[in-house]
Amino acid sequence: MIRGLDHVVVAVRELDQAAAHYEALGFTLTPKARHPWGTENRLVQLQGTFLELLTVPAGVDIAAPGQGAFSFGAFNRDFLARGEGASMLVLDSIDPDADRTEFAAAGLKVFEPFGFERTATAPDGSARKVGFDLTFTLDPDAPGIGFFTCRNRYPENFWKPEYQTHANGALELADVILVARDPADHHVFLEAFTGVRELRSTSLGIECRTARGLITILSPVAFEGLYGLTIQGAGTLPCIAAVRLTVPAIQTRKVVAAAENFGLGLILDPA
Repeated sequence: MIRGLDHVVVAVRELDQAAAHYEALGFTLTPKARHPWGTENRLVQLQGTFLELLTVPAGVDIAAPGQGAFSFGAFNRDFLARGEGASMLVLDSIDPDADRTEFAAAGLKVFEPFGFERTATAPDGSARKVGFDLTFTLDPDAPGIGFFTCRNRYPENFWKPEYQTHANGALELADVILVARDPADHHVFLEAFTGVRELRSTSLGIECRTARGLITILSPVAFEGLYGLTIQGAGTLPCIAAVRLTVPAIQTRKVVAAAENFGLGLILDPA
């Protein structure tokens, strides 16, 4: 089963500040929402994908995961203790049980099934039920990045054209860009996680064309050469360094450095 990009979790310490920053860049954000375990988010919905700005509010007591379980809240709490940025890469799912079976067959770590529901606010102010089934796994060579698939239980309540329309013209999440000292170290994991069996290897790194968008793993030198961006601190690798969005309304590429964007490089490209 070939999976596509679903979303990227961007862990921030001050959600209101991060949301105001993204709005100043021309993005429309969903209203603030709270997960049952205490984390809060606001979303940048695109065409079939989204960026999730997420925080762990002060005073929230994140419960320790049980044996065999993965704690979304604890992972992001620990990530934020080290710094801000993209903490998790998420692919879409139509069958969580099949995902777990395929991951296990490929030798990937699997965790207990996990699902939840919450209330979301529609553009007209009404309350709508949304729910998700998350299937977590991990790349032992990338312990600082969370990986999971996500099945959207009520897509008709989640996706709204009003939230997908942005003043800056952003349309799609075209590429999630990881940086690693040796991109080839993650080849086997990426094949199993995405279901894509033919990755493209070049002198710059690895390119994986998923069912929706690209995942690229570059060396630090290649990342800097292609986008003019640098990774701060060699100890942070591998990491999700940047996302590339298609923006048909612009004529030339615009790049926002991670230091100016809560730890995540933002590349806006003409379609």
